[in-house]
Amino acid sequence: MITKAELDILIALQKNNNREWFTEHKKEFQQHEKKAKAFFQEIYDELGKQDSLEKMQVFRIYRDVRFSKDKSPYKNHFSVGFTRTKPLLRGGYYLHIEPGASFVGGGFWDPNAEDLNRIRKEFEMDDEEIRSIISDPTFKAFFGTLEGEELKTAPKGFDKTHPAIDLIRKKQYLLSRSFTDKEVTSPDFKKEVLASFQAMRPFFDYMSEVLSTNLNGEPLY
Repeated sequence: MITKAELDILIALQKNNNREWFTEHKKEFQQHEKKAKAFFQEIYDELGKQDSLEKMQVFRIYRDVRFSKDKSPYKNHFSVGFTRTKPLLRGGYYLHIEPGASFVGGGFWDPNAEDLNRIRKEFEMDDEEIRSIISDPTFKAFFGTLEGEELKTAPKGFDKTHPAIDLIRKKQYLLSRSFTDKEVTSPDFKKEVLASFQAMRPFFDYMSEVLSTNLNGEPLY
């Protein structure tokens, strides 16, 4: 379980985001980080029974401040990503533990130009299946709507009056579900995280089929 103690150390770090405080409290922090990593490993093991995973990436607490105006040296959250086995399975799962801002997420954060164009071409040709997936009651109950940054107008080569332009102009295709601190520290949290990831699967499987075939539906791999 993630306990109140893990959230408390993150709150303390947020209030004292400097190297002097972190050095003094490093051993204590690492004990809680170890518990978070063990929780992430349990999620990975259980998720691997439901899906084919390529890897787990636990993100480091240290921030890359080289190109950031915010020079705080540490992140104030624990986070992990799970990648599905490519090239046939696409999409990634993400879990973020932060006091007052915890969530699960997933989808396509930074698709390359080729994949993004293939997705847009699919929606241009037929948006019925994706609409069915994102309007499904289970999808809506878990995630509400499809999120992600989008262009203000149509991408080059696409008609701005196309019925699917709301999907075509997206640059990202993301899902997220937020959790309160009380939910994060509940014994049911792991079950809810896994249920959220499972609810992403119809979307992932559809996008995987799109990205592993050409516009004629012929396999690429």
